[in-house]
Amino acid sequence: MMKRLDQLLERNQEWARGMIATDAEYFSRLVAQQNPEYLWIGCSDSRVPANQIVNLAPGEVFVHRNVANLVVHTDLNCLSVLQYAVDVLRVKHILVVGHYGCGGVKASLADLRLGLVDNWLRHVQDVRDKHRAQLETIEDEKLKVDRLCELNVVEQVVNIAQTTVMKDAWQRGQQISVHGWCYGLQDGLVRDLDMSIGRERDLRDAYTAAVER
Repeated sequence: MMKRLDQLLERNQEWARGMIATDAEYFSRLVAQQNPEYLWIGCSDSRVPANQIVNLAPGEVFVHRNVANLVVHTDLNCLSVLQYAVDVLRVKHILVVGHYGCGGVKASLADLRLGLVDNWLRHVQDVRDKHRAQLETIEDEKLKVDRLCELNVVEQVVNIAQTTVMKDAWQRGQQISVHGWCYGLQDGLVRDLDMSIGRERDLRDAYTAAVER
């Protein structure tokens, strides 16, 4: 184990030297400020790195990740990230990014028991139950999982739009939008789910269109 960690430290040193060799001012610019335009709320899955997927440098995306990219109104961790991003960093866009084949979504769909995380995934099961009629029309199991991944993202966009953080921001005229995306591990491409909200009054129509698409 110690040897494995030593390898990581060595790789860090190689990376830092390489960055300086390529751009001598890289770290001095990074230290100077954090001024991202985007808040990324994504899944903890190690195969879904926020910056790399959209080809942005460190400092350009503020990131929060958890299992199945959930936004729960009692989760002070997520809400604190949201509030800081909106009120302090003044991001312009909030991206809720799920990914097809998500293990948490699969487990929720199949009622698998995994341990403590089952309590967290209950929120995905609520999404499943809410859209059960639509999901039952999909016979292919993979496609069913993928559609639940999309619907889960749509519901999290709704959850963000209904927070006091967002309501207060929109009420004071702050220009900020929330968007729902889904990432494909198989091809590296992001799909826009046509669930974008720039004003609180747009929520109902956007939600209806995204669920029925």
